[in-house]
Amino acid sequence: MFDREFEWAELTRFAVLPGPKATLGVVSGRRRQGKTFLLDAVSRASGGFMFTATETTEADALRQFGEALARYRDQPTPFRFAHWGEAITELMRIAGEGHPRVAVIDEFPFLAKASPALPSIIQRALDPAAQHTNTPVRLLLCGSALSLMDRLLSGNAPLRGRAGLELIVPTLDFRLAAEFWQIADPRTALLTNAIVGGTPAYRREFTQGDTPAGPDDFDDWVIRAVLNPARPLFREARYLLAEEPELRDTALYHSVLAAVAAGNAARGGIADYLGRKSTDLAHPLSVLQDVGMITHEADAFRRNRSAYRIAEPLVTFYHAIMRPAWGDLERPGRAPSVWHRAQPTFRSKVVGPHFEEICREWARWHAAADTHGGHTTRVASGTVNDPAAKTSHEVDVAVHGETPEGRQALLAIGEAKWSEVMGIGHLERLRHIRSLLVTTGAATETTQLYCFSGAGFTEDLHHLAKNDHAIQLIDLHRLYYGE
Repeated sequence: MFDREFEWAELTRFAVLPGPKATLGVVSGRRRQGKTFLLDAVSRASGGFMFTATETTEADALRQFGEALARYRDQPTPFRFAHWGEAITELMRIAGEGHPRVAVIDEFPFLAKASPALPSIIQRALDPAAQHTNTPVRLLLCGSALSLMDRLLSGNAPLRGRAGLELIVPTLDFRLAAEFWQIADPRTALLTNAIVGGTPAYRREFTQGDTPAGPDDFDDWVIRAVLNPARPLFREARYLLAEEPELRDTALYHSVLAAVAAGNAARGGIADYLGRKSTDLAHPLSVLQDVGMITHEADAFRRNRSAYRIAEPLVTFYHAIMRPAWGDLERPGRAPSVWHRAQPTFRSKVVGPHFEEICREWARWHAAADTHGGHTTRVASGTVNDPAAKTSHEVDVAVHGETPEGRQALLAIGEAKWSEVMGIGHLERLRHIRSLLVTTGAATETTQLYCFSGAGFTEDLHHLAKNDHAIQLIDLHRLYYGE
C-alpha cells in the first residue's frame, strides 16, 4: 500500500464502529485508483464479505450474489433470491451479535443500473423499523461511475443522510506520483506525469513495472510502454470513455475531448473546433464534467469567464498524439516515427499545459505560507484586460489568499514556461500585468511575481531575484522538492 494512510484509517475505523445497528459507507473515485485494493484488504483483514458486481441483468446479478454469499457463509448450496429485498435482508445478517462485520459491494453502479430500486431497498433495510432484524454489518458501496455515486447521496436520493462514511479515493499528486514511479529526476518525472498522471494502476498493472530509467530512456519508454499496440496503456484512453455508463454517444464525447486537448478551453472555441453551436455543447460538457473527465474552472479575475480542462492526462495525450496517428500506431514498428513527428505537439499541447497545471498545484498545496506572504485560498489561471494596448494578457498562476493581517488579497501572479529560459522580459511582462491589476484594485504593489521554468533562468534574472524577495524563481527541482 502506498500513500493511502488516510483512506485506510477511515476504512478500518468504519469497519469496527461499535453499536448493534447496520451502517452504510460509500467509497468512490476515478478508475484505477486502488479502491478495490483497499476494500479487498479491509474485508480480508476483518473477515468480511466482498462482492464485485459485473455488467449483467438483474436475475444474473442476483444469482452471482447468492452464490458468493453462500460461499462466504460456508453453505453447500447457493442462495436463490427472488429479488434484491431478500438478498439485502440476508446480507444484513452476516455479522455476529456485538461483532461488526464488513460487507463490500464493489462496482455498485452496475447493480443500480440493472436494478434502479436497489438504493431504495438498501435504504429500507437501514431504516430504524428494520434494524431489529439486522446485525452490525458495515456495508460499503463502491463505484467509479462518479455521476451515479454522487447521486446516491445527493438531493432527494433514498440514501441521502444514511452514510456514516463518504470516502473519495483521489489520484496521486505529481510529487507522490514521482515517488510511486520511483523517478528521482524531476524533468523525467514531469514528462511521465504529463502522460500517465497520478493513477496508481498505470505503474504496475498497465506497465508491469516498466518505468523510464532517466532522461535518456524517456522516449524509448513512451515507444515501448505507451505507443506499443501490445501494451494495455495503448487503448486505455478509449476504454475510459467506454466504461462510463453516462457516455452513450462516445463519438461526440471523444470529439469534445479532442477539441479541449487541441487547446480550446472556452465553450465557444470548442464549438468552433467542432463546427457546432455553443448551445449544443451544454449537455456533453456537463456530462463529461459529471463523470470526472473534464474540470470547469472559473477565471482568476473574471467570474463570467471559465476554462475547461481534461482531468486525466492520458486522455489528453491520446487525443493530441495518438488519435491523429491511430492507423500508423496500430501497425507494429511505426511508433518511433510517429513519436518523432509528434514532438512539437507533445511540447505545446501536452507538456506545456500540464506544466502550468503542476505550477498551480505547487502554489496551492506545496508552497510555504512564507513564500506567498499569506495563507492561500485559491489558485487559478486568468485573463487581464489591457485597454491601452487593446489586448489582454494570460496569467498562468494567480494566487489568492489572506494576508497575516486577515485581508483578502492577490498574493502572487506567475508565468510558466516549459521550454523557454526565462529572463528580464518575462519579469517585465509580469510587472506590467501587476500594474494593470493595481489600477483596478485587484492587486497591490506587494503582489509577488513568480517565474516558473522547465528550462532555467538567465543570470540577470537570478541576480534580480536574489535582491528582491517579491521575485520568486521556481525551477523543476523546487517544484518537486522545495517550498
